[in-house]
Amino acid sequence: MTQIEHMPSVAMEFISNGKGAALATVIATWGSAPRPAGSQLAISEDGTFFGSVSGGCVEGAVILEAQSAIADGQCRVLEYGVADEEAFAVGLACGGNIKILVEPIGVGDGPSVDMIADLVNAADARRAIGYQVNLSNWSRKLLASDDAPDAFAADKSILDGQTYSGVFNPPLRMAIVGAVHITQSLAAMARMAGYAVFLVDPRDSFATTERFPDDQFVDEWPDDAMDVIGLDPRTAVVTLTHDPKMDNPALERALKSDAFYIGALGSRKTHAKRVAHLQSAGFSDAEIAKIHAPIGADIGSKSPAEIAISIMAEITERLRRPETRR
Repeated sequence: MTQIEHMPSVAMEFISNGKGAALATVIATWGSAPRPAGSQLAISEDGTFFGSVSGGCVEGAVILEAQSAIADGQCRVLEYGVADEEAFAVGLACGGNIKILVEPIGVGDGPSVDMIADLVNAADARRAIGYQVNLSNWSRKLLASDDAPDAFAADKSILDGQTYSGVFNPPLRMAIVGAVHITQSLAAMARMAGYAVFLVDPRDSFATTERFPDDQFVDEWPDDAMDVIGLDPRTAVVTLTHDPKMDNPALERALKSDAFYIGALGSRKTHAKRVAHLQSAGFSDAEIAKIHAPIGADIGSKSPAEIAISIMAEITERLRRPETRR
């Protein structure tokens, strides 16, 4: 499992293995709760679980409630906060309150197996989808991204009165051109942040499984690799080779795509040459301005690992603050 897994998919794996399953979802938070609304646990009837709803504070109690929900078919809304004795007992002493919805799948008041399968199918197709449940009568429906564009753009799940609306955007991906030293740190950080990483480098001496044992290589020239990966609004593109023969073809594809972030390593002089090339290729100044170069947040980074941190910081800002995108 990746650190940030699609929990409906995990729950369906439990069910396909003949086990009962439940989803526990953070539906509201107050104060300094450790996990945002929309965070989930997938729990099997035997207590196996993946995901997180509190960073470890209340998971044990939630798992027990989920096992009870699988047995009796009743949904539950749980609340934990520092003012409650039970919260201290399970370890929520960080100054925040959380409300958690527990739903057994395919039994009693819970969602149908088919509805959860629809969430899984949307994730597999990289299609944004929403899940809405009324806490007073347990009626449910699925939402298209057009039904709540602001919520999908902000990647934000909300509780409005007795109605919880959860957002399931496609999983994040990062296409990195250049299997260089910086990439070793950046790929690891991206995976930790929940990105599926695709590496592109036609140079056999760079693109080795010994140097990148945990990452997937796309064995194509960079421009064709971008087409194979498929660039969309949940994909970041990073070029790190310094070689215009490899970086420029990838950037040309990226600029014609909906990738939410495009960054290129290189000095201002290198980028000026890159800009001249792209202008000669017919790209407008506004299109070229989408490229973040020199790449990364200005944090004074020097070493390859520090540069990777700066790149990851800038990508995160562009993802979480859409208004800062170029």
